[in-house]
Amino acid sequence: MLLFSSAMYAHAQVVNATLQASGLTCSMCSNAINKSLRTLDFVDKVTANIKNSTFEITFKPNTQVDFDKLKNKVEDAGFFVAGLTAVFNFNKVNISSDSHVQQNGALFHFLNTPTQTLDGNTSIKLLDKGFVSAKTFKQNNKLTSMKCYTTGKAEACCTKEGVKEGTRIYHVTI
Repeated sequence: MLLFSSAMYAHAQVVNATLQASGLTCSMCSNAINKSLRTLDFVDKVTANIKNSTFEITFKPNTQVDFDKLKNKVEDAGFFVAGLTAVFNFNKVNISSDSHVQQNGALFHFLNTPTQTLDGNTSIKLLDKGFVSAKTFKQNNKLTSMKCYTTGKAEACCTKEGVKEGTRIYHVTI
Protein backbone atom coordinates (compact mmCIF):
# COMPACT_ATOMS: atom_id res chain seq x y z
CA MET A 1 0.00 0.00 0.00
CA LEU A 2 1.33 3.40 -0.91
CA LEU A 3 1.24 5.92 1.92
CA PHE A 4 1.48 9.62 1.17
CA SER A 5 1.27 12.20 3.86
CA SER A 6 1.23 15.87 3.16
CA ALA A 7 4.50 17.71 3.18
CA MET A 8 5.14 18.82 6.70
CA TYR A 9 7.25 21.64 8.01
CA ALA A 10 9.50 20.16 10.62
CA HIS A 11 12.20 21.41 12.87
CA ALA A 12 15.38 19.43 12.32
CA GLN A 13 18.98 20.50 12.29
CA VAL A 14 21.56 18.69 10.17
CA VAL A 15 24.30 17.88 12.67
CA ASN A 16 26.91 16.12 10.55
CA ALA A 17 27.37 13.80 7.59
CA THR A 18 29.55 10.97 6.42
CA LEU A 19 30.39 11.22 2.74
CA GLN A 20 32.04 8.32 0.94
CA ALA A 21 33.93 9.22 -2.21
CA SER A 22 34.95 6.95 -5.07
CA GLY A 23 37.98 7.14 -7.31
CA LEU A 24 40.50 8.01 -4.59
CA THR A 25 43.92 6.43 -4.92
CA CYS A 26 46.11 8.37 -2.49
CA SER A 27 46.27 10.97 0.26
CA MET A 28 46.60 13.74 -2.36
CA CYS A 29 43.15 12.76 -3.69
CA SER A 30 41.69 12.87 -0.20
CA ASN A 31 43.32 16.24 0.42
CA ALA A 32 41.78 17.68 -2.77
CA ILE A 33 38.27 16.71 -1.63
CA ASN A 34 38.94 17.90 1.91
CA LYS A 35 40.01 21.35 0.70
CA SER A 36 37.09 21.59 -1.72
CA LEU A 37 34.48 20.74 0.94
CA ARG A 38 35.91 23.29 3.39
CA THR A 39 35.09 26.13 0.98
CA LEU A 40 31.34 25.72 1.60
CA ASP A 41 29.97 28.34 3.98
CA PHE A 42 27.82 25.84 5.92
CA VAL A 43 30.71 23.40 6.57
CA ASP A 44 32.42 23.76 9.94
CA LYS A 45 34.92 20.90 9.91
CA VAL A 46 36.01 18.05 7.59
CA THR A 47 37.92 15.00 8.78
CA ALA A 48 39.17 12.52 6.18
CA ASN A 49 39.56 8.78 6.67
CA ILE A 50 41.88 7.67 3.86
CA LYS A 51 41.48 3.93 4.58
CA ASN A 52 37.77 3.84 3.68
CA SER A 53 37.58 7.00 1.52
CA THR A 54 35.15 8.74 3.85
CA PHE A 55 34.86 12.29 5.09
CA GLU A 56 33.20 13.22 8.38
CA ILE A 57 31.63 16.64 7.85
CA THR A 58 30.39 18.80 10.71
CA PHE A 59 28.07 21.67 9.85
CA LYS A 60 27.84 25.11 11.37
CA PRO A 61 24.86 25.41 13.74
CA ASN A 62 21.65 26.95 12.38
CA THR A 63 22.74 26.87 8.75
CA GLN A 64 20.96 25.39 5.76
CA VAL A 65 22.91 22.42 4.37
CA ASP A 66 22.82 21.88 0.61
CA PHE A 67 23.68 18.26 -0.19
CA ASP A 68 23.94 19.01 -3.91
CA LYS A 69 26.68 21.55 -3.17
CA LEU A 70 28.58 18.87 -1.22
CA LYS A 71 28.30 16.50 -4.18
CA ASN A 72 29.36 19.23 -6.62
CA LYS A 73 32.46 20.04 -4.55
CA VAL A 74 33.52 16.38 -4.61
CA GLU A 75 32.97 16.28 -8.38
CA ASP A 76 34.84 19.58 -8.83
CA ALA A 77 37.82 17.90 -7.14
CA GLY A 78 37.63 15.13 -9.79
CA PHE A 79 35.84 12.40 -7.84
CA PHE A 80 32.35 11.00 -7.21
CA VAL A 81 30.10 10.53 -4.19
CA ALA A 82 29.54 6.83 -3.48
CA GLY A 83 27.29 7.45 -0.47
CA LEU A 84 26.12 10.11 1.94
CA THR A 85 24.54 9.64 5.34
CA ALA A 86 23.53 12.67 7.37
CA VAL A 87 22.57 12.90 11.04
CA PHE A 88 19.56 15.11 11.71
CA ASN A 89 18.30 16.21 15.10
CA PHE A 90 14.54 15.83 14.73
CA ASN A 91 11.87 17.15 17.08
CA LYS A 92 8.91 14.73 16.98
CA VAL A 93 8.51 14.50 13.20
CA ASN A 94 6.04 11.91 11.89
CA ILE A 95 7.13 10.04 8.77
CA SER A 96 5.92 7.13 6.69
CA SER A 97 7.10 5.40 3.55
CA ASP A 98 6.58 7.38 0.35
CA SER A 99 5.89 10.58 2.28
CA HIS A 100 7.37 14.08 2.12
CA VAL A 101 8.79 16.12 5.00
CA GLN A 102 10.04 19.68 4.69
CA GLN A 103 12.70 20.92 7.11
CA ASN A 104 15.10 23.86 7.18
CA GLY A 105 14.23 24.82 3.63
CA ALA A 106 14.77 21.33 2.17
CA LEU A 107 12.20 18.74 1.09
CA PHE A 108 12.76 15.05 1.84
CA HIS A 109 10.88 12.08 0.37
CA PHE A 110 11.17 9.04 2.65
CA LEU A 111 11.36 5.66 0.89
CA ASN A 112 11.22 2.15 2.35
CA THR A 113 10.76 3.59 5.83
CA PRO A 114 8.31 2.33 8.47
CA THR A 115 5.77 4.75 9.89
CA GLN A 116 7.33 6.34 12.96
CA THR A 117 8.05 9.52 14.85
CA LEU A 118 11.61 10.80 14.60
CA ASP A 119 12.85 12.46 17.76
CA GLY A 120 16.49 13.20 18.50
CA ASN A 121 19.48 12.34 16.34
CA THR A 122 18.62 10.10 13.38
CA SER A 123 20.82 8.95 10.48
CA ILE A 124 19.31 9.50 7.04
CA LYS A 125 20.83 8.00 3.89
CA LEU A 126 20.45 9.90 0.60
CA LEU A 127 19.22 7.75 -2.31
CA ASP A 128 19.33 10.23 -5.18
CA LYS A 129 21.26 9.88 -8.41
CA GLY A 130 24.83 10.96 -7.75
CA PHE A 131 24.65 9.82 -4.10
CA VAL A 132 24.32 6.06 -4.76
CA SER A 133 25.43 3.69 -7.52
CA ALA A 134 23.41 3.53 -10.74
CA LYS A 135 22.33 -0.01 -9.83
CA THR A 136 21.06 1.05 -6.39
CA PHE A 137 19.31 4.08 -7.89
CA LYS A 138 17.47 1.82 -10.35
CA GLN A 139 16.48 -0.63 -7.58
CA ASN A 140 15.14 2.20 -5.41
CA ASN A 141 12.93 3.42 -8.25
CA LYS A 142 10.67 0.45 -7.44
CA LEU A 143 9.95 1.92 -3.99
CA THR A 144 7.72 4.71 -5.31
CA SER A 145 5.39 5.47 -8.19
CA MET A 146 6.09 9.21 -7.94
CA LYS A 147 8.11 10.76 -10.77
CA CYS A 148 10.02 12.95 -8.33
CA TYR A 149 12.44 10.08 -7.63
CA THR A 150 13.79 10.08 -11.17
CA THR A 151 13.68 13.85 -11.66
CA GLY A 152 14.65 15.04 -8.17
CA LYS A 153 11.96 17.73 -8.45
CA ALA A 154 8.51 18.11 -6.86
CA GLU A 155 5.71 17.16 -9.20
CA ALA A 156 2.15 18.45 -9.48
CA CYS A 157 0.82 16.17 -6.71
CA CYS A 158 2.96 18.02 -4.17
CA THR A 159 1.59 21.47 -4.97
CA LYS A 160 -1.66 20.79 -3.12
CA GLU A 161 0.44 20.33 0.05
CA GLY A 162 2.02 23.77 -0.40
CA VAL A 163 5.18 22.61 -2.16
CA LYS A 164 6.07 24.55 -5.28
CA GLU A 165 6.33 22.37 -8.39
CA GLY A 166 9.97 21.99 -9.40
CA THR A 167 11.30 22.25 -5.82
CA ARG A 168 14.35 20.03 -5.22
CA ILE A 169 13.45 16.83 -3.35
CA TYR A 170 16.04 14.66 -1.66
CA HIS A 171 15.07 10.99 -1.53
CA VAL A 172 16.10 9.32 1.70
CA THR A 173 15.76 6.28 3.92
CA ILE A 174 16.63 5.46 7.51
